[in-house]
Amino acid sequence: MSPMARTATAAASASALYDVPGPKTRKRHLVYGLLATLVIIGLIAWLLYLLFDTGQFTYTKWMPFEYEGIQELLLRGLGNTLKAFAIAAVLSLALGGVLAVGRLSDHAPVRWVATLIVEFFRAMPVLVMIFFIFVALKVQPLPALVAGLTLYNGSVLAEVFRSGVNSVDRGQREAAYALGMRKTQVMGYVLVPQAVRAMLPAIISQLVVALKDTSLGFLITYEEFLHAGKLIASNLDYDLPFIPVVMVISPIYIGMCMLLSWFATWVAKAERRSLKTEAVEVAPAEPGTLLPGAGPPTAPKP
Repeated sequence: MSPMARTATAAASASALYDVPGPKTRKRHLVYGLLATLVIIGLIAWLLYLLFDTGQFTYTKWMPFEYEGIQELLLRGLGNTLKAFAIAAVLSLALGGVLAVGRLSDHAPVRWVATLIVEFFRAMPVLVMIFFIFVALKVQPLPALVAGLTLYNGSVLAEVFRSGVNSVDRGQREAAYALGMRKTQVMGYVLVPQAVRAMLPAIISQLVVALKDTSLGFLITYEEFLHAGKLIASNLDYDLPFIPVVMVISPIYIGMCMLLSWFATWVAKAERRSLKTEAVEVAPAEPGTLLPGAGPPTAPKP
């Protein structure tokens, strides 16, 4: 077989889910990619034209950000956003763990109650819960925001935890019970450590949702980052710099979400490099020690 034929055979065998594209298909995909790139560039150019045409980059609109009071207002709002997120994230993880234990309980009443709580708060809009806690229960803005975020994200994380534990091979559970472990030992030493890797991307995704949902605090007068931007855009007589405020706040929100995702990736890599999860080198097999007076085995004589 010629080298070209071997290469084609190897490429065809390397893909089991789809056919390897031929020359015409590759050209067609290249054309599609170029057209999509041109469309994206055109949209970006059109957006920049609108921004320049409406004077969004004029010095008048960006001048407020030079004032120390405006900078302090934004930093204070960013700090309040991070504080609300940190509290809500810790409480959501704790609530999710408790509800997941209830969903996995062997006692039917506990399992039913946990299921009812999870399904109710998963179906309830976050904004409705925040408004109810703030208006009906007359709770302060920060506790109302944290409570709403905790109830929603905790119920979602409960399902993430339950699905992660159930995704572990059933044989692991059975082997642990066969060794005489109790259920708490099976969960803590066998199932949960193996499920963490499968759960980590979903956990980080839900924490990113919680971080973005902290912006709902401005609706209940909580002085978070978006609320600070709204004050700057609406209360200053600088030709209402709404677009510059958005252009300042949005990259910071995106950066915080990307930083959280990067942290999750770093944790996952660190876990794979952990001594507890590294593969242990096994020494090659060697002949065993002979019994005293015994010689090495020999083939029978004919």
